[in-house]
Amino acid sequence: MMPMTAPVSPTGHVRLVVSDIDGTLITPAREITPAAHRAADDLRAAGIRLSLVSSRAPRGMMQYVRALRIETPIAGLNGGLICDPDGTIRERLSLDPQATRTAVEFLIAHGVEPWLFIGHDWLVRRADTPQVIHEREVVQTTPVQVDDFAGHYTDVGKIMGVASDPAALPGVERDLANLLAGQASVHRSSPIYLDITHPRANKGYAAKELAHLLDTDIRDTACIGDMNNDIPMLREAGVSIAMGNAPDNVKAHARFVTKPNTEDGWAFAMESFVMPRA
Repeated sequence: MMPMTAPVSPTGHVRLVVSDIDGTLITPAREITPAAHRAADDLRAAGIRLSLVSSRAPRGMMQYVRALRIETPIAGLNGGLICDPDGTIRERLSLDPQATRTAVEFLIAHGVEPWLFIGHDWLVRRADTPQVIHEREVVQTTPVQVDDFAGHYTDVGKIMGVASDPAALPGVERDLANLLAGQASVHRSSPIYLDITHPRANKGYAAKELAHLLDTDIRDTACIGDMNNDIPMLREAGVSIAMGNAPDNVKAHARFVTKPNTEDGWAFAMESFVMPRA
């Protein structure tokens, strides 16, 4: 793939890779391919550390942490929760309770179902919906069902809005971002998911914090992702890589575009854009 124009010039050296998971590291079948395993091993052999960042809660990331034998801190909830690989919480950024209430009421009023993430817990109003059942399988986590979110607005690391009509979500994203300006970060993490986090809890913050914890300059860090919520870290990275399956607006923020996640794009990116800078 050809490099694209981007605001940050690529660094001469890479010491750390911060990677998104869904749509990036894993295939649509949620698998790490043999080529991706080999690329991760090549990074390790070259002395380049690998960390993961996701809109998922850390529990939903652990299967991939174990599979790739990752020993670095990881960032869940778009940076709202930074943990050691064993799940020990290192840092957390929580939404203001009133902002949480406003977001929940706005989403419900616009036909978008909210889920709340508090620490390692995932709270839902109904545990039997197709979306919850699907997410349980994806992240291998059982939600906590509550009758009402009232009384659960404190220490919320992320609200996920789940849309039954994907076409309506861009408008909800725009309007809620305006409503919560300065109080929350609002980004789509998939065509049907909208993430609302602390205003500093975005993947740009997460990448910088992970680099700091690993005593690495963000300019010596490569970041790779595929969705709107990955843009903040692509802006910060010394080497920014968008997946071939990413929307054009995400690609516009990356120095390089790799192949799609259906064609081993993650492994191709590591071997083509990261390893030459080891």
